[in-house]
Amino acid sequence: MAGVQPPPLRSLDDFLLCSARFATPDVRNLDRWNNRIINNLLYYQSNYFLCVLGFLFIVGYFEPFQLFTGMTVVTLLFTGFVWAAENQAPIRRFRRNHPTVSMLAILVASYLFISVLGGVAVFLFGIAFPIFMVLIHASVRLRSLKNKLENKLESIGLKRTPMGIILEALGQEQEAGS
Repeated sequence: MAGVQPPPLRSLDDFLLCSARFATPDVRNLDRWNNRIINNLLYYQSNYFLCVLGFLFIVGYFEPFQLFTGMTVVTLLFTGFVWAAENQAPIRRFRRNHPTVSMLAILVASYLFISVLGGVAVFLFGIAFPIFMVLIHASVRLRSLKNKLENKLESIGLKRTPMGIILEALGQEQEAGS
């Protein structure tokens, strides 16, 4: 984890307000849409982290035990998936070729385990909803020149960020910055 630098918090104006440009993604060109999502995840990761943290605090205030249970299950499943993908070639290929399906599999498995343990609503509003909102924003937010420059620095290894490490674990490191 040495050398990991959290990126700066982007202004609200750049993130959501006046200077932010949004457009629906071209669903016929999945590579371009995936590229937009990955690069926005890298560029706005501090803003996304604060938004998710806000949702977690709100849900955690009302249902702390169920939120903790949900976070534990998701973390264990994500860690298990990354470990299996690093040690099993077929899973590694699947993760690289189908990143969306891989992420959905983690979320569905988490949902099933949590529904057995209880706390489905906590999972939906405390964990899945913030992830869904982040992916929606990353899908529709158009990239700026500053965004592209920052992502190039990340992709050539001059800067390592937490989101870059997560994307690398999901097999998306080759996509970042392109």
